[in-house]
Amino acid sequence: MTTNTVTEQLTAAGRAIEHDSFAIIDAEVGPHNYTAEQWPLVRRMIHANADFEFNGLTAFHPGLMQAGLAAVLKGGTPIVADVEMICVGLSAPRLSHFGMTTHHFISDPDVIEQARTEGTTRAVQAMRKAHRLGKLDGAIIGIGNAPTALIEVVRLVREQGVRPALIVGMPVGFVSAAESKDLLMTLNDIPWVAIRGRKGGSTLVVAAIHALLGLAEAAQAK
Repeated sequence: MTTNTVTEQLTAAGRAIEHDSFAIIDAEVGPHNYTAEQWPLVRRMIHANADFEFNGLTAFHPGLMQAGLAAVLKGGTPIVADVEMICVGLSAPRLSHFGMTTHHFISDPDVIEQARTEGTTRAVQAMRKAHRLGKLDGAIIGIGNAPTALIEVVRLVREQGVRPALIVGMPVGFVSAAESKDLLMTLNDIPWVAIRGRKGGSTLVVAAIHALLGLAEAAQAK
């Protein structure tokens, strides 16, 4: 029996399907090396894509789970995403329970214009704008689409002293996607969770953050 109410499906039928899905994953996944704290996050990503390869492809900074729970339980922590899809995919009631807000800047006219002027991607300029607005420090940064956004975030951490609470780095694709995540995984002082290789996507970022929200609600109940 779960103690969660806010971070569960809204109907009994929906909850039963989700719980049954998790039980099937647990039964079929086989051995893994994730801790008891990490596994709910990996399991939810497998659930989101029906892809058992995330058992193994998912990599954690050793401080990720502790940092993630702290960021959620703190209340009011912003989530900065590379694309709107992440912001739309996150459950508004779940975010509201923790006073969290989402932000993305990739479609802002000034971001588009600056990208054209400098010959960069919109994703790079969106992260630079987020930094100028003071949105990155203490934030959960979620990147599921744009490798260039993740590369820029790592640069901002190293060169500008940006200090997000954690980075969910899961851009998908064939150009620089794997490399951007390899770069993220070289950070020692900022917690991160990443998907090795080309796989990823906004759906996985949403799943990972929803897993953190669910774990945080369970911690609140205790």
